[in-house]
Amino acid sequence: MLKSFLGGIHPNDSKKYTFDKAIESPSLPDEVVIPVSQHIGAPCTPIVKVGDSVKKGQVIANSDAFMHSPIHASISGKVTKIADMPHASKGSCLSIVIKNDGLDEWIEGIPLNREWDKLNAEEIRNIIKDAGIVGMGGATFPTHIKLNPSKDKKIDVCIVNAAECEPYLTADYRMMLEYADRIVTGVKIIMKVLGVTKVFIGIEDNKMDAVKVMKDAFKDTSVEVVPLPTKYPQGAEKMLIKVLTGREVPTGGLPMDVGVVVQNIGTTVAISDAVVNGIPLIQRITTVSGDAIKEPKNLLLRIGTSFKYAINYCGGFSKDPEKIIMGGPMMGFAQSTLDVPVIKGVSGILALSSDVVNSGEESPCIRCGRCVKACPMGLIPSMLSILGQRHKYKEAKENYNLFNCIECGSCVYSCPAKRNIVQYIKYSKAQNLAHAANK
Repeated sequence: MLKSFLGGIHPNDSKKYTFDKAIESPSLPDEVVIPVSQHIGAPCTPIVKVGDSVKKGQVIANSDAFMHSPIHASISGKVTKIADMPHASKGSCLSIVIKNDGLDEWIEGIPLNREWDKLNAEEIRNIIKDAGIVGMGGATFPTHIKLNPSKDKKIDVCIVNAAECEPYLTADYRMMLEYADRIVTGVKIIMKVLGVTKVFIGIEDNKMDAVKVMKDAFKDTSVEVVPLPTKYPQGAEKMLIKVLTGREVPTGGLPMDVGVVVQNIGTTVAISDAVVNGIPLIQRITTVSGDAIKEPKNLLLRIGTSFKYAINYCGGFSKDPEKIIMGGPMMGFAQSTLDVPVIKGVSGILALSSDVVNSGEESPCIRCGRCVKACPMGLIPSMLSILGQRHKYKEAKENYNLFNCIECGSCVYSCPAKRNIVQYIKYSKAQNLAHAANK
């Protein structure tokens, strides 16, 4: 029996809306809006101009920075605008608008069929880099960098994160049921790049049919498919590592510090597509769900498709939404407009009514300790929120391990005073980072 991690919560998973909905591909929108920043690191610079004709898979923005990932056209058509446009997590961002020409033509040379097993690790990493692949669970860390740990970090374990612990989201689940062959190929490619033989695929035990599909797919390999106790935030890297390997990532450390690399299941599919067929990251599976969506679905959406277009494809709203969220309800970002585009990290588009949203006035902390019990990182979220509210961000960092917080939202979910704990923590982190940058 696997040991669980410290803390955590058991929210209603609300996956019933889309659990049995096969992936659908909507017709293409009339235009796409493609931000030049869709990853952790430096934003890219457009290398096309207004009036240019582009084709699907063409690089349209790039950067010389170490931490970046190139941006590709997701449809063929004409560039009609390059300007600041709404962005799901940044508020606004320089974006490239492409008007659809209706042809959906690939740039020359794509797709192809590589004998990937004849490539070496460096060649594969370069393909992954050029394909613009980033962490698709929401973190958007450039994958080629993650797959190139420094020589002093001995990696002996890879974990494929298929937990999908956020409520409502079923995109990863549907990929396991429908894209098993591509997942197998992607895992084998990752194993070759990292030079590892030990791989775990962690799946929460509320998805046992996916566990069976994956076990069948990997039956002739060394890959171990492990059902995990269903508990949020099971899908957080540090939680997965602790449960599957018994190793603990040190304070301020990374998974590679304990010999582990973690990749999302969607990223694994994207790696297979890029390395085998030369296809860059121009589309992704996104769950469109919530009690305010008329016909919730799992959709294969081109990057740059608006939230409005995706929601309309699902029949629009069945009732007035109180909140529109990018991602899951625990760690996602509330939106102020439906004109934001789907980007590489958008795992979900949720429309939640006032019947579901935990609204209400914030009140002072009552020192009940529920947030402390729920915190998977062993922190004191109540104190961090109070210090953030009082602008004592240095004390939060120096005395209360502020930067150990993974912002999972378990504390907020548990708080009877409805305190915006994660927002106070994010504020304190931002203030500390700004202070360090200005030294």
